[in-house]
Amino acid sequence: MEKRRLGHTNIDVSCLCLGTMMYGDQMDEAEAFAQMDACIDRGINFFDTAEMYTVPPKPETRGHSERIVGDWIKKRGMRDRVVLASKVVGRSPMLWIRENEDETRLTRAQIFTAIDRSLDILQTDYLDLYQLHWPDRKIAVFGGKLNAYRHYDDDYTSYEEILDALKDIQKAGKVRHFGLSNETPYGTMRFLQSAKDNDTPRMQSIQNAYNLLNRSFETGLAEIAIEEKIGLLAYSPMAQGVLSGKYLNGGNPKGSRGEMYGRLNRYQTPAAEKSVKAYVDLAKELGVDPSALANQFVTTRSFVTSNIFGARTMAQLETVWQSLEIEWTKELDKAVDAIHAQAPNPCP
Repeated sequence: MEKRRLGHTNIDVSCLCLGTMMYGDQMDEAEAFAQMDACIDRGINFFDTAEMYTVPPKPETRGHSERIVGDWIKKRGMRDRVVLASKVVGRSPMLWIRENEDETRLTRAQIFTAIDRSLDILQTDYLDLYQLHWPDRKIAVFGGKLNAYRHYDDDYTSYEEILDALKDIQKAGKVRHFGLSNETPYGTMRFLQSAKDNDTPRMQSIQNAYNLLNRSFETGLAEIAIEEKIGLLAYSPMAQGVLSGKYLNGGNPKGSRGEMYGRLNRYQTPAAEKSVKAYVDLAKELGVDPSALANQFVTTRSFVTSNIFGARTMAQLETVWQSLEIEWTKELDKAVDAIHAQAPNPCP
């Protein structure tokens, strides 16, 4: 398993990262334990979770992913072998995340509350990477409003206040390094500049959606990722399973995320169906699984530090391993780019 350097740290992470947002709902503890065992055996050393997970988020499953990951690490004695990442939620109306709060915010008090709770649930003294799940600023995230810009007011926690809180968490030994998630080019550069100006922790990574249907990271953020060494931890490489082709022609297989929860709106835009079919047809021409093709596209990008995948079954996990066997050539890049050019970023 190829290892890549995480930002400016001395940590090398596997080019594939295990995403655990399904643990505790779509996957029970036994299934999750088997998956984590298999990933360690394959050389994956990077696990990603969040205080909000399981997804879809709901009060009764908040923290289930962290609990299962923490139980596995403790029972297997794996803390020294796993680069462990979690996240603190950004601004949201999910009143059940915090006790006695109207909304979640990236304030100093809430960040301290969140890290202490995550460490307790994960049964560890420290995290290797702690990420801001999304901004405190009122901007469109997760494909909202097709990413149309709406100016936000001044009612948001400043970059300096957030970084000051993170500095104290780091000094206390609770977190080694920090990262961003669902962030913009402007926000990323503001965090980097503020850290430089005020001697606060530098962001080492950015976890944003990136896949064949959403390559918006390439505009603005990819240059920052390479030049500033704040590499992408790409999530949703399969576009929530859409790039497998299973939802084509109105399909909605039993047991799929679409059938169980819906929530596929981000990847069901007017131009998506045509693009997905084209990528599926390309995979068939090459004699590879469409899911493997989609994953290897992400893993081979020069600005990607690690590709965060999610697999519900061992069969899906096997397809992830198969993706690494695909030789990504210039010709394949041209074929993918030709499809992309027909409908650029149909699912931002």
